[in-house]
Amino acid sequence: MAAQGRSSPSTDPSATDPTSPGGASRTGETPRAARGRRRRLDTVLDLVIDNGHISVEALVAQLGISPATARRDLDALADQQLVIRSHGGASANPDSSSLPLRYRAARNAGQKEAIAAAAVDLVRPGSVIGLNGGTTTTALAHELASRQDFRDCERATVLVTNAVNIAQELAVRRHLQLVVTGGVVRESSYELVGTWAEQMLAQIRIDTMFIGVNALNATDGAGTHDESEASISSRLIERSTRVVVVADHTKIGADAFARIGSPEIIDDLVTDSAADPAVLDQLREAGIAVHIAEEGG
Repeated sequence: MAAQGRSSPSTDPSATDPTSPGGASRTGETPRAARGRRRRLDTVLDLVIDNGHISVEALVAQLGISPATARRDLDALADQQLVIRSHGGASANPDSSSLPLRYRAARNAGQKEAIAAAAVDLVRPGSVIGLNGGTTTTALAHELASRQDFRDCERATVLVTNAVNIAQELAVRRHLQLVVTGGVVRESSYELVGTWAEQMLAQIRIDTMFIGVNALNATDGAGTHDESEASISSRLIERSTRVVVVADHTKIGADAFARIGSPEIIDDLVTDSAADPAVLDQLREAGIAVHIAEEGG
């Protein structure tokens, strides 16, 4: 959903590897230099995914970097299994439509945080809120945990989720009553899927369901790259009074393999200002209320 070859979440090289997107900087490297390298690695990976393959020469020409830097960047991404290194360049990982959650969380992070803040403004403390898995819904979970009005509410806010990473982070928040679906964990997205999860959902009701997606358009509605994730998200939606899609601009107008639901089942969209205005107009015409989140707003 939210965005995406994925690797096992059991080890996170970005915590210690200075070459990984979002990772720590090398000893002596300035914060600005570290951020610059992370942004460049993001750009290199995007170019590989968009083109299927890219050469060192092409990177030198497009990014204005040296051949040695281009080779080091490709080696760093290959070490994380994000690309497949080849002679003179690199190719996209065959499963690169499902990038590791740890990497996707670092992409468009500021926009996702802004989307999360705007989305929380749409719900009331003390209500029943649902979250599926994904980087944007994870940012939303962080926002729910930190909001003072939710912390001060006499009645705990009930949070229903099928994402084990969200559940782990929010389990200690006393102002949130956490309900986790059953199911089998998808190691790439941390989502619980399968019939056990779907059977449990028949027993609950959700006021507002926040759905992270890989794609949203006015023809097919919301979609994701995995059919099992699509199925559990559809069941969550069926148990919800209001459905809000949270998605950064890269998902707006995109297509995905597995359909979550048609535009008719979506009440609201929260996205960022870089989303295609023409597609947003189409979504409005389909009856979806569009909310634009501004970074720093």
